[in-house]
Amino acid sequence: MPPRIVQLTDPAVTPSSRRLAWLASGWDGIPLGSAFLRLFTKEGQTHLAELDVGVHPAERRQGVGTALLDAAVDAARGDRRRTVITQAEQGSPGDAFLTARGFRQVLTLTYARLELAEIDPDHLARIAEQPHPGYYLTGWTGTVPTELARTYAASRRAMDDMPMGDTDYGTVVWDVERVVAAAEAIAKRGDSLYTVAAVHASSGTIVGFSELVLPGDGKGDGQHYGTAVLPERRGHGLGLWMKAEAVLHAHRLHPDLALLTDTAESNTPMRRVNDALGYRPTHTAVEYQLDL
Repeated sequence: MPPRIVQLTDPAVTPSSRRLAWLASGWDGIPLGSAFLRLFTKEGQTHLAELDVGVHPAERRQGVGTALLDAAVDAARGDRRRTVITQAEQGSPGDAFLTARGFRQVLTLTYARLELAEIDPDHLARIAEQPHPGYYLTGWTGTVPTELARTYAASRRAMDDMPMGDTDYGTVVWDVERVVAAAEAIAKRGDSLYTVAAVHASSGTIVGFSELVLPGDGKGDGQHYGTAVLPERRGHGLGLWMKAEAVLHAHRLHPDLALLTDTAESNTPMRRVNDALGYRPTHTAVEYQLDL
């Protein structure tokens, strides 16, 4: 007997997206799996939907995942999306499932972990204290200070050429409103956003940034959200400098945390930064895309 698929109301609306949800259950009412489809709503990404499908291991190979996938893809088409992206760990059942259903591999990501209890703070301090003539670091917790908001929002274009393989990701258009909304969303869920920025001394403009989200209760894992430098300012070691300062900040606050990061396999410069800071790869994931 096919699973029963019920669409749910998901209140997780953000300034840049909304989300649809489905629950798969047996006719006895026992949940079997779920699917979430994030529909991006900001300029530059209105063509895009992001899919997350999960099925209980005991219920796989019985059509549950396919039924959930069909419901989500139909909804994406109905919303006139041209691209659905999703992710699976390399070699996992999800990896094979997506390939069999017409998704194609567009990007490979390396996930890495840094145990703060095992770092050498002196080593990181030496990196953070190295002089970078013409630049200095600043940092803040939560929402960007008003006097830095405009130049920080402008610096976000540093992510525009981030290696994305063949992913039809579009362009994230950042302004002050979006920067503030993103920080507020993180605070609302109880986490803490810490940002380190590299400033060009003579102009006073931000030319790079590194974002780190820490759990509000200081337990579990922190997550690097993004580290980037404007193309015209690269080659000065600013990425390593900023990320080292962010790691030291986390170590001062929560020395027993672990920090997580993910990097495109093709992004050799950032993978070198992670290696220099002591990150150790944990697994590889594949970004999949379905063209509608």
